[in-house]
Order: sequence, then structure tokens, then C-alpha cells
Amino acid sequence: MRSALRITLASAIIAAALAPALASAQAKDGYLTDTAGGVVKAPGAGVCVRTSQWTPALAIAECDPDLVKKPAPAAVAPKAAPQKVAPAPQKAAPKPKPPEPLNIEEKIELQGMEFNKSDMTADNKKDLDEFLGNLRKANKQRAAVEFGAVIVTGHTDRIGSMKYNMKLSERRAITVKDYIVAQGIDQKLIFWEGKGPKQPIPVTKFCDNKMKRKQLIECLAPNRRVTVEVVGRAMPVVKPKAAPQAAKPQGAKPAAKP
Repeated sequence: MRSALRITLASAIIAAALAPALASAQAKDGYLTDTAGGVVKAPGAGVCVRTSQWTPALAIAECDPDLVKKPAPAAVAPKAAPQKVAPAPQKAAPKPKPPEPLNIEEKIELQGMEFNKSDMTADNKKDLDEFLGNLRKANKQRAAVEFGAVIVTGHTDRIGSMKYNMKLSERRAITVKDYIVAQGIDQKLIFWEGKGPKQPIPVTKFCDNKMKRKQLIECLAPNRRVTVEVVGRAMPVVKPKAAPQAAKPQGAKPAAKP
């Protein structure tokens, strides 16, 4: 009797404690809720009041967090493999510009032709052969010269009339021109003319007309000449750059003597 009385009294006490909440509460989803929709909790204990319909499946996190099924962790999308970036195409090194051809201008004076004659002397031919030969072969600075034009000018001394000397200077120019053609130079590249006594060698200004004729003729000998000028082009010699030398390995130090 005493046990039954105690249970009845305990129920009466709990009911009395919950009376204010129960007056306006209703059962919903396994828990007793008030009119505002909040879950009714036992005073002092803070425990949610379950209804007779409550099952673990109706547990909520607010009241029974241990019974609530935790959401499965969101699947982490696998990281995409980093795409290989194709290396930028390397620009080809600029080709070196070809060297510009050299402009060649060479000149020779074939002096000492015999008085009143248009023939070349042996020294004239030797000097002209050497002059043309040097142009035709390469040297350390350039390749062989490509002839563009050859200008042949005949000259005389001042002895005699202007008319005669003009004709004589032309004959001398023609003689040298024909010799050059015989050396294989295209005749179309050769231009010739006679200047007579108009362009004397400066040193001959000291030759006095009061000299004896033989002496005067000998003094004016440098003026009896033919000038040969060559204008052409040649490629410069480009020396290849020396490859960088590898550093020599340092020799091992000799072992110290005991």
C-alpha cells in the first residue's frame, strides 16, 4: 500500500509541475510541444517530455542528440589531376644577317712609257699583271673582287701640241685596254679616254722648259703614263666564332711528404 501510494504521489507531483505546460501543450512527432511549437521540457531537469508514440526513429537533436542519425559526410570530389601545360614553343634564334659586300676601288699608275710612243714597257706589263692578280685572288679581308668597271685613262707630257698629245694619250689608253681584255676582263666593263697633258704628276712642275730637250724629256717621264682604276665588289671574310673552351679540371694536390 505504501509503494502504490508513493507512485501515485510522484505522478501527482510531476503532473502538477507540468500542469502549466500541459494546459496548452499537444503531442507531436513523439514529443510534447507547446502552442508555439517548442518542445516541452521537464522543469529543473531540462529533459524533453516524450509521448507514448515516441520511438528512437523520432528522436531529434535538441532532445536526444545521441540517437539522431548523423548525416553522412559529404563526399569529397577527387581533385582533378593538374593539367600539364605544354611548354611555349621556343622561338628560333634569328639567323645572322649575311655580311654586306665591300665596295672596292683600286688604282695603279703605269708610268715611264717611251717618249712619243704608245707601247707598254715590260715594267708596265709586270705591274699591271700583279695589280689584276691581287684583285682576282682572295686575301685575309675579302674574297676575290667582282669587277664592275675598269677606267683606263691615257696621259702625255707637255712637249708638243695639244692636238697631237690628245691623240697620243688615246692611243696609250687603247693599248692598255686591249692588254686588259687579253687578261680575261670583259670589254664591256672597260671605259677609256685620253687626257693629253692636262693632268701632270705634281713633281714634274719643277721640270723647267729651259732644260736641254733630252733632260726635259727624262724629267717629264712620269707624265707619260696610263692610269687604271678598278671599281668592284667583294664579300668580306667572316671569321667563325671560336667555341668556348671547357674549363680545365684542377689537378689533385700532391700528397704531403711524411
